Amino acid sequence: MSFLLTVGDSLLVVAYLASLIGLFCYGVNCYVLMMLHRRHRAAWAARARAVREAFWSARSADDQLPLVTVQLPIYNEEYVVERLIKSVAALDYPRHRLEVQVLDDSTDETTSLVAALVGHFRSAGLDINHIHRTHRVGYKAGALKEGLRVARGEFIAIFDADFTPPKDFLLQTIPHFEDDQVGMIQTRWGHINRDYSPLTQAQAIGIDGHFGVEQGARAWSGLLMNFNGTAGIWRRRAIEEAGGWLDRTLTEDLDLSYRAQLAGWKMVYLPEVVCPAELPVQLQGFKTQQRRWAKGSIQTAKHLLPHIWGSSLPLFTKVQASLHLTHYVVHPLMLSVVLFSVPLLMRGFYFSSWTPLLVTVTLLALATFGPSSLYVYALRQFRLEGRSRWRYLPVLVCLGTGVALSNSRAVLEALVGHTSGFVRTPKFKVERQGDAWAGKRYAAVFDRTALVELSLGFYSLTALGLFVLNWKLFVWPFMAIYTAGFFYIALLGIKQRREQQAAAYRIPSQAPGNLQIAVEEPSVATDPISLPTEEIL
Repeated sequence: MSFLLTVGDSLLVVAYLASLIGLFCYGVNCYVLMMLHRRHRAAWAARARAVREAFWSARSADDQLPLVTVQLPIYNEEYVVERLIKSVAALDYPRHRLEVQVLDDSTDETTSLVAALVGHFRSAGLDINHIHRTHRVGYKAGALKEGLRVARGEFIAIFDADFTPPKDFLLQTIPHFEDDQVGMIQTRWGHINRDYSPLTQAQAIGIDGHFGVEQGARAWSGLLMNFNGTAGIWRRRAIEEAGGWLDRTLTEDLDLSYRAQLAGWKMVYLPEVVCPAELPVQLQGFKTQQRRWAKGSIQTAKHLLPHIWGSSLPLFTKVQASLHLTHYVVHPLMLSVVLFSVPLLMRGFYFSSWTPLLVTVTLLALATFGPSSLYVYALRQFRLEGRSRWRYLPVLVCLGTGVALSNSRAVLEALVGHTSGFVRTPKFKVERQGDAWAGKRYAAVFDRTALVELSLGFYSLTALGLFVLNWKLFVWPFMAIYTAGFFYIALLGIKQRREQQAAAYRIPSQAPGNLQIAVEEPSVATDPISLPTEEIL
């Protein structure tokens, strides 16, 4: 019996330390990315400016510009599709060199609204086509693939339904394709409704961390980076030579990005070109988005990591690619740390001496402060470090820890090969404080994970109390973070569920056919084009 207990204790310690070391590796890598970004940002800004200046100084006629196809994949987007199409119609680019495809998989009144909008802007001189599928085979990847089959453009720009590209998007990006090896250009996501709520404020900081540090660090130092699925533009030949759009993962964008780079194509990131988008205002929508990204990235890792490690890429590039593709593993690691802490404390042998205690605190500190430092650095890059921004960092920390259960499930499903459909993130055209989402169609249905998350909150609170009572004062701050995260996610989910239920009683459901289609006068950009203005960070 004693031997069995010894073996069990040893396995528990190994699992706990493995989780801590894993979190440490991902946390420390945040510092690596910050150093790479800081080293290369100035040189890249100067180079990007020079590329655009050289391109436009050599061109005197519009017909020298390449033909561009803009693809707009949508599915049941009644509230935002008009905003999307209007922003694309206003792109500053020669009309005879621009084609727009609305890739519509909708099953509701969105299709009628799109048809009216397409007809309106077509009559105004825009080459815009409505491609409506009566099935969702391949989901977004399938829609993009079908659109590409009939697209005429040499370059393919893609915008999701919640995005509003700036007028000079193409004028700022096309010059970088003068390098024949460039296969894709990714621009930065902005935020239409950043100030709507603490939830959107926290999400904005998280996204700014990705686009303010990670994308630049990877792109400018020759590492493998990813297309974010929207607000980017591809060279058509790069898509085709990489094998085209595949629906084998829930992150078709990440999959194609890595396949294209493994095929020899280069990727460019332009933080000075900002495409505003609507952040999820419903917690369940945010969690759905996170689950899709978590599951899809692990699926992509399973498909491509063997090819990456079998390639001739430098070792550092392979390691960074592995950390990138498996980043969502941090969530099951966090969950493991929480669950294993109480048994280890109760057993008494692990936290009884200073050595394991200091090891634990050191690993937890570096794992925790790495991402936080990255977000602070990103806020400074975008000059958003005012007091009104800083106060939402704790909310972001709560989000990151609170979704550990939901994302862990997604990661495990990907690892065991459990397949699931593409669940989109609902959009409601919520742009400012006071706009309502509850009571609108498309609202995600709340699942029962809130009850489990609430239980994890109480479990973490118990662990916190035990560490305090046992005078393990260096560990309890981290337990406090997990406690706050699980309680925040659970209670916000319960609160929004009640808001949704209350709205259902107040607002009668919209009957099909009651949708009013009203289109303003077109704001279609006309020739001649205006040269882009520089706005380098």
